[in-house]
Amino acid sequence: MSEQLKAVKSNIAAAERSAGRKEGSVTLVAVSKTFDADAIRPVINAGQRIFGENRVQEAQSKWPGLKEDYPDIELHLIGPLQSNKTADAVALFDVIETVDREKIARTIAEESRRQGRAPRLYVQVNTGSEPQKAGVAPDRALDFVNMCRNDYDLAIEGLMCIPPFDENPGPHFALLEKLGQQAGLEKLSMGMSADYETAVAFGATSVRVGSAIFGVRDQKTG
Repeated sequence: MSEQLKAVKSNIAAAERSAGRKEGSVTLVAVSKTFDADAIRPVINAGQRIFGENRVQEAQSKWPGLKEDYPDIELHLIGPLQSNKTADAVALFDVIETVDREKIARTIAEESRRQGRAPRLYVQVNTGSEPQKAGVAPDRALDFVNMCRNDYDLAIEGLMCIPPFDENPGPHFALLEKLGQQAGLEKLSMGMSADYETAVAFGATSVRVGSAIFGVRDQKTG
């Protein structure tokens, strides 16, 4: 896995150069969902420290021990957050990238105050307006960011999106970049294994890459 990690980092650096961006301006989030601690350790030992998980419950089964062994780990929640899992998410994750409705904003604010721990936050935007997908509609994104800031005193750090898998991701990345500018947000989490180099060209500040590092996931594990 260290070779795959090295290749992804090399591709990101090449994409940064092609886009005329400063080297190191894009953060790699290694998506470790469905992989257990034993599969993750080699990637940590190869130097990776920022990881993404889709499910709170799955992350709870492996990351507390890994974080104890590697205190400098930064863990991102990149899957939908259910309100009844908010307390656990605030306790475990350093970054929550999927804030997408008022109830979640409110419960994160309440739990952050209660726990004295405030994860960094991104608003997820449903750039393709897909009914089955989480995220705020693009035309509501700015109002939602302002509501998080003004009504719940949440410091939103950036925006995140997952383009429709069967469409050219470029226009979706361009839309997220435009919305970020309008909202005064510099951080953009966009791009996955199939399109992270394109995302870099469109201004991504972080990319979420799983299978290109870990290989094909065992579907039996979730």
